[in-house]
Amino acid sequence: MSDISEDQVQQAPVGEVQVIYLGPAAPHWEVRSGFGDPKLVESFQDRISARLMLLPPHDPQFRRNRERINRDAERENVLITWDLGYVEEEETEEQ
Repeated sequence: MSDISEDQVQQAPVGEVQVIYLGPAAPHWEVRSGFGDPKLVESFQDRISARLMLLPPHDPQFRRNRERINRDAERENVLITWDLGYVEEEETEEQ
């Protein structure tokens, strides 16, 4: 039996998504795909849009939804990058 857990095995990402803040006027967000299965990426983009619709980045709900989106991306092995229009400071140390 192997002691290596599934989390320890690094697999190649199955897709890439970039979330871009467009500004204070709705729609606030644009979601772009770099690569990946079109059906998988499209369903992921739909979930992102549903969570971020009408939420600017300064809204308290944005932080919670962003974390949910990041967990979804990690679970589905999708690379995700955020462009909020400003340089972000790391709030927590990477684990």
